[in-house]
Amino acid sequence: MGGVIVSLDDLPLRADLRGQTPYGAPQAALPVALNVNENTHPVPDEVAGDILDSVARALRDINRYPDREFTALREGFAEYLGHGLGPEQIWAANGSNEVLQHVLQAFAGPGRTAFSFAPTYSMYPLLTRGTGAAWVAGHRAHDFTLSPSDAASQVADASPDVIFLCAPNNPTGTPLPLDVVEAVYDASHGIVVVDEAYAEFAPHDQQSAITLLPGRERLVVSRTMSKAFAFAGARVGYLAADPALIDALRLVRLPYHLSALTQAAATAALRHAPVMLGMVDEIVAQRDRISATLEALGYEPHESWTNFVLFGGVADPAATWRALYDRGVLIRDVGIPGHLRVTAGTEAETTAFLDALASIDSRS
Repeated sequence: MGGVIVSLDDLPLRADLRGQTPYGAPQAALPVALNVNENTHPVPDEVAGDILDSVARALRDINRYPDREFTALREGFAEYLGHGLGPEQIWAANGSNEVLQHVLQAFAGPGRTAFSFAPTYSMYPLLTRGTGAAWVAGHRAHDFTLSPSDAASQVADASPDVIFLCAPNNPTGTPLPLDVVEAVYDASHGIVVVDEAYAEFAPHDQQSAITLLPGRERLVVSRTMSKAFAFAGARVGYLAADPALIDALRLVRLPYHLSALTQAAATAALRHAPVMLGMVDEIVAQRDRISATLEALGYEPHESWTNFVLFGGVADPAATWRALYDRGVLIRDVGIPGHLRVTAGTEAETTAFLDALASIDSRS
């Protein structure tokens, strides 16, 4: 073979994918990495031991295909979510992104549209376009909130086939009241996905959109184990919906898409849900500490029901990001003018970030 080097432009790529860039946050081996909303706490030793034992048992039958219907895992998720859900109402995949991709493959695709309110999770348009559907972005109020009437009006005008409601919203942390979900559902004809990736970090007295599922066959509530369960490396996401909608997802999933090892690890982690979720209160405390200190430093933190804080009042986000990087702290420039986003980590990581930021004069 010759030494000819081709570029992406030389390949017969789909026309609708030309000019796009893949998703990806900066990766760097810095002492304090607070840029991708991971749970920076390690899995507790007692849980890790059970997970290892479960994976070891699964290895004995690794020569066989895994349970295609991941029955034990679905039972575990149904029990964890509660609200009378049964395993027939649960779906899971390799991270919540694949769960959302399955929804788009089944209900979007060429000639159809998907919709959300910007700014929101940057993977929504990438997943949408990857399935051949068109992306339509609505807008939020200046404080990133949504009202039921405005949200319903925008959805009715766009008439999308799939609607994503990030609750609470990434990258802003903004809560989403359930009356907005109800209004959007009533104004739409398509699938309404409420993405509750950060639901465990919301106040304990707040209800999940899972409570809205009965009688709403087009409603989907998606979750992830990456955040509250400190399971980002395992890649496990899941959703709850009407059993008929779950049947639709079977049409597009790859055969045996969840490995036996993934199923064993996730099922074991769910058995220890109270221990795993014990980290959440500590993370919330650090999140609130970040917000209070940012305000004291003259920045403008936005209300957050997640494990991160978006803050404004940054004169030059790129320069501030670089200054923090040079001090060993990695956070995220999400492209919102005058803003940066930081994940709430351990107490030590939070202190390192706040001390580094305090040493930089970057307020606008």
